[in-house]
Amino acid sequence: MTRLFAASLILPALALAAELKFEDFAVDTPGLWTVNDGVITGKHSGLKYNDFLRTKKHYGNFRLALQFQLVGGIGNSGVQFRSQPVPDSHEVAGYQADVGEKYWGALYDESRRKKVLAQTPVPNLDTKAWHKYVITADGDHITLELDGKKTVDYRETEPGIDRTGFLALQVHSGPGIEVHFKDLQITELSPGPALGENVSSLIPNFADQVGPKGLFVLFVRSADW
Repeated sequence: MTRLFAASLILPALALAAELKFEDFAVDTPGLWTVNDGVITGKHSGLKYNDFLRTKKHYGNFRLALQFQLVGGIGNSGVQFRSQPVPDSHEVAGYQADVGEKYWGALYDESRRKKVLAQTPVPNLDTKAWHKYVITADGDHITLELDGKKTVDYRETEPGIDRTGFLALQVHSGPGIEVHFKDLQITELSPGPALGENVSSLIPNFADQVGPKGLFVLFVRSADW
C-alpha cells in the first residue's frame, strides 16, 4: 500500500540573478563616476560632501553580490541599500555595507541613526586586491559576507525602518579617494508562504502550480515506513 502526502511548505520559484550596469544608475555629480570595461569607478581629489551613485530602481528583499577595490585602502566607501534621498542634499539615508579601514564588513546606518549597527572584526585586507561583498536583505534579516566570511547577522527591531529603497555606491567626503566596483549581480527575493500554509488543495492542479508561485513538495511513503 502506498500513501501520498502533501507537505505544507511551498518552495519559492528559483529567481535569476540580474547584472547591474552603469546605465542602471543615476549620476548626481558628473565627473565623479565613470565606467570602463564594466568596472565602475568613483574618484575625486577632494570633496566636501559624500556622493552616491544610485540605482534608478528600488529593491526590497534581495541578494547582491559584487566585487570592490579601494585603491591603497585610502578613504572610505560603501554600498547603500534600502536607502532614500535626504532632501536638499547629496546625502542619502539607509543601510550601508561599509568599505574602509576599521569598518570593513560593518553594517552602518547612514544619515539616519548614524552609527554602526553590527560588525564582526575582520583581518586587515590586501588593499591591492579585489574583495567580494554579498549583501542579503530579507524582511528584518540582514547579513553581510566579506570574502566568504559572514561579518554581520542582524535583525532589525526598530519600527518604521524602510524595507525598500535604492542601492547606491559611495565616495566619501574628505581627501582624494578612488574606489572600483564590478560584477554587480542582484537576485530579488520573494517573501515566503505564510507559516503553516497548507497546499493539499493544490494537488489536483499540480501542473498549474509550476511557475511564479513556486512548487509544492510531495512525499511518497509506503505503509511499512
